[in-house]
Parts: sequence; C-alpha cells; structure tokens
Amino acid sequence: MDANPGRRLLLKSLLALPAAVAAGSATAANPYPSRPIRLVVPYAAGGGPDIQTRKLAERLAQVLGQPVVVENKVGAGGILAAEFVAQQPADGYTLMLGASTHVAQKLLQPSAKFDPMAFTHIIRLGVSPSVLVVSAGAPYRNVADLAAAARRAPGTLNYASGGIGSAAHVSGAAFASAAGIDVVHVPYKGSVEIVPSLLKGDTQFGFPVAATAIPQLASGKVRALAVTSASRAAALPQVPTLNEALGRKDLDLDAWSGIWAPPRLPAAITARLHAAVMQALEDPGLRRTYADMGGVLAPTPAPEAFSRLVADETARLRQIIDKNRITTE
Repeated sequence: MDANPGRRLLLKSLLALPAAVAAGSATAANPYPSRPIRLVVPYAAGGGPDIQTRKLAERLAQVLGQPVVVENKVGAGGILAAEFVAQQPADGYTLMLGASTHVAQKLLQPSAKFDPMAFTHIIRLGVSPSVLVVSAGAPYRNVADLAAAARRAPGTLNYASGGIGSAAHVSGAAFASAAGIDVVHVPYKGSVEIVPSLLKGDTQFGFPVAATAIPQLASGKVRALAVTSASRAAALPQVPTLNEALGRKDLDLDAWSGIWAPPRLPAAITARLHAAVMQALEDPGLRRTYADMGGVLAPTPAPEAFSRLVADETARLRQIIDKNRITTE
C-alpha cells in the first residue's frame, strides 16, 4: 500500500503534463477552421435553395478563410442528406442546410434515422413561402378555378412535390383539406422536378418554394395562383395568399431553413459559425439574392434561439399534419 498517496498523484500529474501541453499546442496550431468545410444541401443543383446556399457559401468562405464546398445529396426529399450528416463527426467540417421539411418528414416517417432536435442548430437563415403554380397553358386563372375543377372530377388532378414531408407536400395536402377537394399527391426526388411535371402534364399543380418558383414564373412557364405566407410576398405582390383565396386564417405555411451540424458540436465552434454566418449575411449581394427569390432573411440571434424555434415548429407542424390528416400516401 502506498504510504504517500499525495506524492503518487503529483507524479501522475507531472507525467501527464507533456501530453496535455502537446494537445494544447496542437489545438493552438490548428484553430478552427483549418481546412475546407463541407456544406450539404439536400436539394438538387440549380434549384432556388441551392443557388441561395452557394451564394452564402462563397461569402462564408471569405469570412472563415477556408473554402466552403457545397455538396448536393439528393434523395427521399431530404432524408438521405439528414441521415448522412447525423452520422458525421461533430468537428465543424460537415454542415447541412436543415429545414422545416426535415421536421415534417420525421413526424410523417418516424423510422427516418435522424432526429431534427438532436442536430446542433447553428442559425436559421430565413423563411420563404411556397407558391401554388400551374402550367402557363392551364385553364385555371385562380384558386377558385382549380378547386372547382377538382370538385368536378374527384381524384383525377395530381399535385407534385419534392418528396414526402416536403414543404410542397404539406402545403398541397393542407390546401386540399381546406378546399375540400380530392387530389392525388405525386412525390418526386426534389422540388426542381415540380415544374417539369406540370409542363409535361403529369401533374396539374404544385407548391414549389418561392426561390424555385420565381425564376420559372419570370420565364413564363408557369402561372402563380397563391402564396402560402401570412401576407403577400414582396417579390409577388399581385399574387393573393392562400388565406385570401380560400377565406381562411390558418394557412400560414411558410417554410424556413438554416444551418445545422451533427449532434454535440462543441459550443466554441457553434458560436464561431453563428458569428461567421451573421457576418456573411451582411453582404448586400447575398441579401439581394434572397430577396429576388422571394425569401426573407430572418437569422436567429443565437444558436439557442434556433433550437427553441425547431422545438416550436415541431409542435406547429404536428398540429397542421394532424388537423389536415396528412399522411405518407
């Protein structure tokens, strides 16, 4: 038995000191970030959210002093990207564009291998309405025309979405429930496929987010009938809200997106990323990109505020899904 336990503890501390000093030196020599950062986008390249994120990545790279590489990981309406990022190391080198879509997907598909609340929530970027669109050649001039056609032929009109649980799915199902119509949901791999499906006649209407819809509206390929925001969108002032069109007050269905990281990201890295994104969002060109695509920048003031928002949105979306009997069918 050691007669001097104090001396033994001192000896252990002295032996451990070189390793601790070395670890501290390594950390100081490689401050975060010391290599490129991957930003996973769960949507196809070329769509509105992808374009916005790439603009953000360019500015964020300048702020952080390291490349921010956008990686599109498309599949299952965003679930594959979320499942992938959830399994990555929590070191700040893999980030993701997380969205209200992921909250809805988990509610509709509990077996999905990710938990929206478990991610590290760094910052919400902004909110965006979805836009009810039809082909420019379609006979529907307004929401009433579309609803009347659906009532005349129940179960024959199709609406497109970017996948189960996507903003387009939730908006379409809520619209059908509010209008009392029987329509068929056709999920695609991503929101960029909504407009092509309308032009081919495979579907008759859809609810792409504004960032995806507005360029197609400008090209004259589709016609906007309504937006899902509480008030008219600044980028589409002539288009009524869904609430206006249906005489409702409960169809505020804005989507939101932000930056997430794998669970348990160290607080210091989380704070660094939040500050960097806030600085990036001050760029006039980046702000103009969001505005031109119908988005409203609304960054959360702290990571904790984003976590509270995700929790609140989970409760809100659960109510919408239950009230409108939205399912995976």
